[in-house]
Amino acid sequence: MLVSEKTALNLHRILGEQNPWHRHGTVPSSYNPSVQRPLAQLLWERLLDDNPRRYQLILGPRRVGKTTVLYQTVANLLDNGIDSSHIWWLRLDHPVLLQREELGELVDLVVRSCGATADRPAFVMLDELVYAQSWDTWLKTFYDEQWPVRIAATSSASAALHRGRVESGIGRWDEQHLTPYSLVEYLNLAAVQLNVRGSDELPDWKSQADETLADTIRAVPVGPSRIGRLDRFRRRLFLAGGFPELIKLYLSEPDHDDQAEERLILLSQSQLREDAVERTLYKDIPQSFGVENPMMLERLLYVLADQVCGILSPTNIGRDLGITIPTFDKYLAYLEEAFLVFTLHNYSASESKVQRRGRKVYFIDSAVRNAALQRGRTPLEEPAEMGRLLENLVSASLRSLAVHSGVRLYHWRDGNQEVDLIYDDPNGPLAFEIASSSNHSRVGLEALCARYEKFRGGSYLVAPNLPVTRCGPSGVGTLPVDDLLIAVGAQAHQALTRRFGVVG
Repeated sequence: MLVSEKTALNLHRILGEQNPWHRHGTVPSSYNPSVQRPLAQLLWERLLDDNPRRYQLILGPRRVGKTTVLYQTVANLLDNGIDSSHIWWLRLDHPVLLQREELGELVDLVVRSCGATADRPAFVMLDELVYAQSWDTWLKTFYDEQWPVRIAATSSASAALHRGRVESGIGRWDEQHLTPYSLVEYLNLAAVQLNVRGSDELPDWKSQADETLADTIRAVPVGPSRIGRLDRFRRRLFLAGGFPELIKLYLSEPDHDDQAEERLILLSQSQLREDAVERTLYKDIPQSFGVENPMMLERLLYVLADQVCGILSPTNIGRDLGITIPTFDKYLAYLEEAFLVFTLHNYSASESKVQRRGRKVYFIDSAVRNAALQRGRTPLEEPAEMGRLLENLVSASLRSLAVHSGVRLYHWRDGNQEVDLIYDDPNGPLAFEIASSSNHSRVGLEALCARYEKFRGGSYLVAPNLPVTRCGPSGVGTLPVDDLLIAVGAQAHQALTRRFGVVG
């Protein structure tokens, strides 16, 4: 027996509070919204089938809905016949649970409490996993010693997963990334009906499950966009962010109310600054890496926010901040591991050149960037700002697809020629230049097509008011930005279902 009777009674009380379905048989509605994200629709089946045997780790930024996905997974397990006494929730950043030295003690208590066996395992939900000491060693122990548990866990930082712990996870757990809402998911939450292709309404694109993004884009009818103008939805998405609680606040307000919009922008920025920025910088990263000067992380984040969509210069940034290039690289990696920013390498047919050349920086969500800078309504009044937010939204959406599909995402720059985004799918490579105006230059795209034949016929100028045109003699076509975002969001859904072994 790993814990004393007194300790066990205290833990039973806390776990009873964290597991209300043990008493009532259901997940409280406040924890279980009626609209489920794709990951919640799939995760419970993966746990139930457990073939191949794996634990499931949900990674993503704060406020993106990881805990809600886990609660909805509990609800789906209950709805599909799993005994409530065999489903357990452990919130590992709870003050009392933080005092337990070993995760094994807690899971042992769960196993004994419900009498779990190999035939009737315990489904254990570990919220904020990395707050448990030696969590990777314990997961390895549970797996290798075949404890009768199936585990799903969350973390707001992937940092701990990549500091000498990758080896423990090989063959034992899968990482599932939960990214901010795509435009498709946002429209679904808002109950906006779209007729994009024939009679198919998003997100049910199962008949196109084997298509690449290039196939989907080629199938969009030539001419003006058929999905209508989605400017207000897109604007709200990159001002308030793809975070479910904030989206719901926006949807509760009437359209075309400037005062309500300004109030919600300021509220969302305040909440994101507190939760997604400050807690990440001053809690998650120091906890994962032992950073002693989180204020320098915050200063670096401000610099990156000001340079979003631009080419990074470690030398200049390091000089301005008074840090060395190795320190810059280390701190930038921390911000990436904590899901605040991401960077794209410069595309080249040579992998060695890809690794050497300059990177562009983006935020995982445009609203997080606005919150870091406390921009308020300023982006609405500055066309240049709106242009950068638009490019960031498209790049973040493509990154989400790339994460699920395993395709690499780049930018391209050679001298004065550049292209914003390269989606290097071997079965359908694509290049996109993102613009606010339909008059934007196509010179960079044409230069890319001239340099790399594989991008001819798959290169597009993307802007809000453009029609759909096929790629002409230069190899370049045009796309409305909303059509691209819809296609990317639908493809991300399909890529996720394929990751879970579901045939669309």
